[in-house]
Amino acid sequence: MPEIVSVLTSIDVFVVRVTLAIIIGTLAAIVYCLRFLVLMERRLERIEMHTGNMVGSVLREEYRIEKGLKGKPKKK
Repeated sequence: MPEIVSVLTSIDVFVVRVTLAIIIGTLAAIVYCLRFLVLMERRLERIEMHTGNMVGSVLREEYRIEKGLKGKPKKK
């Protein structure tokens, strides 16, 4: 009878180890996905900043052009 108890105990330990391995693997995958999402968010933020800078420079240039056109007489 002691052999049966030791076999069941080793099986129980194996099941616990496999369960813990699955849980740890799942947590590692979640952390990796969160890391990836943070990196993508930073990249999108940089793209938005560059787009905003480009829009600002285009607007400044348009204002300069409009200001220059207002001062000149129109051709007929």
